[in-house]
Amino acid sequence: MEIYRTFRIHASRYLPNLSDTHICKRMHGHTFNITIHLFGKINKQTGFVMDFYDIDEIFNDKIHKVIDHQILNDIKGLENPTSENLCIWIWKNLEQNLPLMNKVKVSEDFGTGIIYTG
Repeated sequence: MEIYRTFRIHASRYLPNLSDTHICKRMHGHTFNITIHLFGKINKQTGFVMDFYDIDEIFNDKIHKVIDHQILNDIKGLENPTSENLCIWIWKNLEQNLPLMNKVKVSEDFGTGIIYTG
């Protein structure tokens, strides 16, 4: 069974590798929606694949407190913080604590997004 939990963070960034005329080269902010998908069997005792409370605790510790209301470029590993690189960075920072994780989705706004499956 697949379960998921969506989180929202606010952060700013600039994309340094773009041409000087590209709008995203300048500092700008986003409200990112981040969805973590996990796939596994239902635990017969708890009835959960994984408790959402536990997912929240891990996400808040490993992701939210590190990048929310920050300049993403200042965070190690996010010097070029495209949504693609952010998605991979989130995966790498969660994979040890969420072994059932099978997908990370990052969306900057309605209608756009990145899905990474490791």
